[in-house]
Amino acid sequence: MIPPQEASARRREIEDKLKQEEETLFFIRDSLEKSDQLTKNMVSILSSFESRLMKLENSIIPVHKQTENLQRLQENVEKTLSCLDHVISYYHVASDTEKIIKEGPTGRLEEYLGSMAKIQKAVEYFQDNSPDSPELNKVKLLFERGKECLESEFRSLMTRHSKVVSPVLILDLISGEDELEVQEEGPLEHLPEGVLQDVIRISRWLVEYGRNQDFMNVYYQIRSSQLDRSLKGLKEHFRKSSSSSGVPYSPAIPNKRKDTPTKKPTKRPGPEHDFRVKHLSEALIDKHGPLAGRDDTLDVETDAYIHCVSAFVKLAQSEYQLLMDVIPEHHQKKTFDSLIQDALDGLMLEGENIVSAARKAIIRHDFSAVLTVFPILRHLKQTKPEFDQVLQGTAASTKNKLPGLITSMETVGAKALEDFADNIKNDPDKEYNMPKDGTVHELTSNAILFLQQLLDFQETAGAMLASQVLGDTYNIPLDPRETSSSATSYSSEFSKRLLSTYICKVLGNLQLNLLSKSKVYEDPALSAIFLHNNYNYILKALEKSELIQLVAVTQKTAERSYREHIEQQIQTYQRSWLKVTDYIAEKNLPVFQPGVKLRDKERQMIKERFKGFNDGLEELCKIQKAWAIPDTEQRDKIRQAQKNIVRETYGAFLHRYGSVPFTKNPEKYIKYRVEQVGDMIDRLFDTSA
Repeated sequence: MIPPQEASARRREIEDKLKQEEETLFFIRDSLEKSDQLTKNMVSILSSFESRLMKLENSIIPVHKQTENLQRLQENVEKTLSCLDHVISYYHVASDTEKIIKEGPTGRLEEYLGSMAKIQKAVEYFQDNSPDSPELNKVKLLFERGKECLESEFRSLMTRHSKVVSPVLILDLISGEDELEVQEEGPLEHLPEGVLQDVIRISRWLVEYGRNQDFMNVYYQIRSSQLDRSLKGLKEHFRKSSSSSGVPYSPAIPNKRKDTPTKKPTKRPGPEHDFRVKHLSEALIDKHGPLAGRDDTLDVETDAYIHCVSAFVKLAQSEYQLLMDVIPEHHQKKTFDSLIQDALDGLMLEGENIVSAARKAIIRHDFSAVLTVFPILRHLKQTKPEFDQVLQGTAASTKNKLPGLITSMETVGAKALEDFADNIKNDPDKEYNMPKDGTVHELTSNAILFLQQLLDFQETAGAMLASQVLGDTYNIPLDPRETSSSATSYSSEFSKRLLSTYICKVLGNLQLNLLSKSKVYEDPALSAIFLHNNYNYILKALEKSELIQLVAVTQKTAERSYREHIEQQIQTYQRSWLKVTDYIAEKNLPVFQPGVKLRDKERQMIKERFKGFNDGLEELCKIQKAWAIPDTEQRDKIRQAQKNIVRETYGAFLHRYGSVPFTKNPEKYIKYRVEQVGDMIDRLFDTSA
């Protein structure tokens, strides 16, 4: 049992807690009542605010709608007025622009194009909205008139400002083709910058708005004429310069005309510029080889043509750069093709004339004239890559013109080489044409001169022979390694062997012909001197040039063979003196005892020996004095050898019989001392002695 005291304390504790709980419950109830009251008050306020908003909305919305309608009406009115103004402006375009169109675009292209834009818009408006209105016809006529004026202005600008490129500038351009500074300078300035910009604007307008391509024909016709005239001017310049000074060059002119095309902003030409231009022809002669034996007129024509070919490439490149700015891209190749035709055809025609002249020269056996083809052909081949690049995109007929000319030149060149070899072989033995003194025949000097010219054009001549597949003619097998995919493309080594074989053929034909010609001489000694002179001339000419190395490619013993021929002819010549020395040769002399009186028969024999020697010596010296041996070294060698033989034989004879009393008049028979005989022989082969 719980003690009474603890129970009483516990109850008090419970009562206290109960009292606290009751107080808390009362506080919660009081708070809930206050909260309910606040909620009721808030609901009442919100209901009142909502009611007021609804009233306000009902009042504002009608006003807003009315305002919006008014704004829309105002915008429509403004748009209508703007459209009316715009439409009305089309009706005034003709009157506003007629004066500008009538006066033309010269000097005010920007304003003129602006007026044309207005007219074009008016045309489009009336076509869409009032196709039957008289205003449409009016603006159409005005537009067409304006377009015609622009076309006329285009033609006028191109005509007035397109000038022939001066020969001086062309030569300067060509002379610097391998120099870096020229690449930096840029192309020629064919039109002033301002004019070029106007031309470009007009061309773009005509393409985009004028729907007109006639201006392209105008462009290529004008530029084609200037290109053609520039090349003709260069050629004429060469002719005039060479006729007046003999040297086809032009010094730079410091004060160029204002209408002369110039290079775009460049360095100021200095002394080296003038020097380069002045010596351009000499440089090209070094580059393409001299052609000795040609006529000076042919030299000028050849140099002029070579310059014109280089000039065409440079000018055509420059023309294409200009054309790219003026002509629409999809018309550029066709227009360029048309532009270069006259100049290109002129070059090709002139080249064909050179080929035709070469054919005629071959017929009359004037092979020195045919040599004109060689430097031209070499230059055409060297220039062909640039030609191909310039003509890229042109018609096939245009691209094939240069290869066709090259083929023609190779054909005529090969024909000339073959005919020359045959001509050397078949040159007739005309007695009146033979040198009386046995010197070098004209045929020999011409043949060697021609072959020496080929040294400057070894690759060209070799390619000519190879192009005609002359390997079969010379029995040279074609090694597949020596040919490319092209039937006419051979290795340089094969071409060299082909040319070497050809030269050996010419020399062989020449030797056979000389042997035949030598038979014209009745005197075998003169025939020997003739052959000696010609063989020696050939050998010296071979040794002084690269011909001997070229011959050695296919004939290793050529030099030794010529030396043997020369020595053989010397021996043949020396036999002509046997009829002199045989009189006094020891084997033919009478034998007698010293101190014993000579018999009449022996005295007569000695007299005959002296007389025979004297007469033979005088006769040979008289005859052979008129003969010639141009080579000083050979002349001295032959004289000395003959002098030694005769002096030795005559000295021995004189020593034996000079003091023998074979006659009462010894001076009648002993006419010459040994020294005198030597002097007489020293005067052989010397017409001036």
